[in-house]
Amino acid sequence: MDRIVQAWVDGWIVSRGAADPVTEPWGCTIDVGANGHVTRHVFGARGDDLDETSVRKVADAVTGAGVWLKAFRDPSVVSGWLGAPWWIDPEPGYLMTVPLTADTTPDAPEGYRLRSWSRGGVTRVLIAAPDGSLAARGQIAPTGPTAVVDQIETAPEHRRRGLGGVVMRTLQSAAVRQGARTGVLAGTPAGRGLYEALGWEVVALLTSAKHVPPAPGTA
Repeated sequence: MDRIVQAWVDGWIVSRGAADPVTEPWGCTIDVGANGHVTRHVFGARGDDLDETSVRKVADAVTGAGVWLKAFRDPSVVSGWLGAPWWIDPEPGYLMTVPLTADTTPDAPEGYRLRSWSRGGVTRVLIAAPDGSLAARGQIAPTGPTAVVDQIETAPEHRRRGLGGVVMRTLQSAAVRQGARTGVLAGTPAGRGLYEALGWEVVALLTSAKHVPPAPGTA
């Protein structure tokens, strides 16, 4: 496994409470156990090192619903390797990293309430709006020298107020205090701008694909 991909897998399973990965010649298989997301296959290579033969072999063996593939290469390439039963997100995700440094935990904007807590190896951050509703949130899972940022969210009505940056800096500071020195995340196009503004760098594109078999009687 590529070391950055491995770091992402190690932190992601802690963040989501998934099963330990099963090592495969091409990467790993992770049982998630959620409705619509039963299992995911993560390919261990990224970029041009990820080959068509491996992807096709894994994809062709999948028959059930709720199985995902995560491949660190452009969707425009990977989509040509998958058949009709696969739904492919047309927008790429981004595998990103950043050196983590100690920072003062920022304050939430006036009227907002910031709280963080840790449980089961995961630190979570909540920013509540003045009326008590969810404004922003996120979590981070340190696993030794690396920490995986996950599930960053800002409610639409509270965007462009710096809340995402407060969440990220709070999480990063918490991870540094636990000994992490490198941050890793898999971001969306919507979140890329925030992460890059905070110093994160894209190291690979990410294709997400979900197996959607035809309904009985329609094949």
